[in-house]
Amino acid sequence: MFALRKHATVTDATLTHISVYPVKGLDAVGLDRAGITPGGGLADDRVYGMYDDEGHINGRRTAAIHAIEASFDRDAGTVDLSAPGRPARTFDVDDDRAALESWLGEHLDLDVTLRGGSGGAHGDRAIFGDGSGTGPTIVSAATLREIASWYDGIEPAEMRRRLRPNLVVEGVEAFWEERLLDSFERAVYAEEPDGDTGEFPRVRIGDVVLEGVEPIPRCAVPTHDPDTGEEYDGFRETFIEQRGETMPPWSGEETIAGNLYTATVGMRIPEAERDAELAVGDSVELLDA
Repeated sequence: MFALRKHATVTDATLTHISVYPVKGLDAVGLDRAGITPGGGLADDRVYGMYDDEGHINGRRTAAIHAIEASFDRDAGTVDLSAPGRPARTFDVDDDRAALESWLGEHLDLDVTLRGGSGGAHGDRAIFGDGSGTGPTIVSAATLREIASWYDGIEPAEMRRRLRPNLVVEGVEAFWEERLLDSFERAVYAEEPDGDTGEFPRVRIGDVVLEGVEPIPRCAVPTHDPDTGEEYDGFRETFIEQRGETMPPWSGEETIAGNLYTATVGMRIPEAERDAELAVGDSVELLDA
């Protein structure tokens, strides 16, 4: 049954928030505008990833990551890190790489290696025939308000930090982003050598056209307070129950790959659209959905 709570919206759909995550798993940087990399990611987003012998290190593997406070200076190429019981330090991400890895490793009690790449390089979602991966994730502000309303003590701004989307759109309804979903299976298995992934639902943000390609299943990360790492008891169970009760008519379990523990949509930025940028205040228009 469709029973979404009513929230105030503005008249026109607008991009109101851009976040990038320079080190995947650490804190966001809010931007007024973001460029697009040749691989279809946002500039400065997930440029670095933390790894050890078992693979990628994130909040799924260790809740200790949530206690790290990270502040990035994009122009200087530095990061300030602090955590309870650990000395605050400023590191040049390139020149102080060994010391940075040591600080992270001591806090996480893991042998950390920091790997770099271009913006979006350390995403972990679908890979397309042209070698690009899923780009930014998108969500409506109404979705954040709706999901936050399911929990005592969680405000929409905190829910945004828990779900970690790149792009937030105001002026549309809750779960609007799922209008951008068609065939998740087709996105995952697109392997055409010319990079043609077929026709996916599209949205124009400013001058950039993006394709909606996949629902994003959630992991353990949103269950934890983004500042303290404390786990919210029953978070996942409440989420699944409420998602089922508030499913909009344009979506459904088939649309979100059969997983009710899903929120936000992964987008692909076609190659022809990558010589551009997205900016807060850009108008947002569905083209196909």
